[in-house]
Amino acid sequence: MNLKIYNSLSGEKETFKPIHEKNVGMYVCGPTVYSNVHLGNVRTFMSFDFIYRALTFLGYKVRYVRNITDAGHLTDDGDVDNDRFVKQSRLEKLEPMEIVQKYTVDFHKVLDTFNLLPPTIEPTATGHILEQIELAQKLIKSGFAYESNGSVYFDVLEYNKRGLNYGELSRRNIDELFANTRDLDGQNEKKNPQDFALWKSASPAHLMRWNSPWGEGFPGWHLECTAMSTKYLGENFDIHGGGMDLKFPHHECEVAQGKACNGTTPVNYWMHANMLTMNGQRMSKSTGNYILPMELVSGNNDFFEKPFHPAIVRFNFMQAHYRSVLDISNEAMVASEKGYQRLMEAVKVVSGFTFQLSGSSSFDLKSWKEKCYDALTDDFNSPILISHLFEAVNFIFKLKDGKETITSEDLQELKKLMHDFVFEVLGLQNIEENNNEKLDQALQVLIELRNQARKSKNFELSDQIRDRLLAEGIELKDGRDGTTYSLS
Repeated sequence: MNLKIYNSLSGEKETFKPIHEKNVGMYVCGPTVYSNVHLGNVRTFMSFDFIYRALTFLGYKVRYVRNITDAGHLTDDGDVDNDRFVKQSRLEKLEPMEIVQKYTVDFHKVLDTFNLLPPTIEPTATGHILEQIELAQKLIKSGFAYESNGSVYFDVLEYNKRGLNYGELSRRNIDELFANTRDLDGQNEKKNPQDFALWKSASPAHLMRWNSPWGEGFPGWHLECTAMSTKYLGENFDIHGGGMDLKFPHHECEVAQGKACNGTTPVNYWMHANMLTMNGQRMSKSTGNYILPMELVSGNNDFFEKPFHPAIVRFNFMQAHYRSVLDISNEAMVASEKGYQRLMEAVKVVSGFTFQLSGSSSFDLKSWKEKCYDALTDDFNSPILISHLFEAVNFIFKLKDGKETITSEDLQELKKLMHDFVFEVLGLQNIEENNNEKLDQALQVLIELRNQARKSKNFELSDQIRDRLLAEGIELKDGRDGTTYSLS
């Protein structure tokens, strides 16, 4: 197996060589939980869910760390007392940690809806304040950071003077960075405009604050991820992922912090998922070209003609490579629904039918399997994998019609591979099976209500439940082991 990963640091596909054989440490920047998770975030997290699934399928043991940012930070205007948690808590008349809890629950619920696997570890920024303070102290001691008026800043100019390269990940020139930077964050406090906050002094009005050697304050956004990633994955680990929008300044600052703290590159492979657009335009609340994930699923929006099941949305997202811009539209979602239904029908056909088996196969299963694996190992190319799956789909329908042949051994392997690639790797769900599961749960509730009615001698209600279900083609059967049902 020769897995290649596009490394944002080098700008090239590189052969993946894990630090520890067959083990992968992967950190992905999680959400800042001050509002509902938006669809672009879902695309990023789904991309890395696919990568996580693919690595596991390829035989790696993955420690997947994805953080929750639940501490306040500076907004783009640099106003310390106007961070997003404070703004939202005032708007909703809730405590900041109530905001955190509310939107963390929403985040998990949305990701569960789209069948994302949970990470191995999900640390929170507020749970690692001590580690962040210790890192800031270490950077001060080594001369890479300085304290000013109760705040601590990373000295970018000093970093570059020592032969390091702030800007190496985003390929930005340090002189241009200094020339084009406005000093919004900590005016008159910083040595250089490009210096970024490791710890920020909190004004009396600031709600989220912690004690530190420099007074009460709150951590810098960039320092959080360095503290949590190194704690759980080490000073040098395999993969760091996130959205393309985080490359600068967030990930650039992480590179600098890691090198300055530990004298080594913190990450071997930087991976960035690209942006999500809708109807060819950037998604933005200000322009109105915006939709929340659950609005797409429920159909409660003005952009799509009907609701789309989360499995169909996921199938649509998987048809674009994680490094490509993904544009969603009503037409694209309708087309994805048709493709998804054909794929699921083929899985059903190959799983549940016994074909007229032959002594030879007209389908080159070995070659097809290699192409599927090649797609996965070529920088996790989900659209190419899907195109190969549809080669098998076409074969399966011809096989059903007696136009192709297959051996018993190839049939069993094809069944397993289709199941693994569709459900385990792409993470799709079978809508029909989910609906059957929900029907079973609903019927169990009705059976329990009927049993309670019979126990309380309310035979009229008991008979009414039985007769109404029978009229809908569902027959209840009372036996020694309880009540079962059958569908007619």
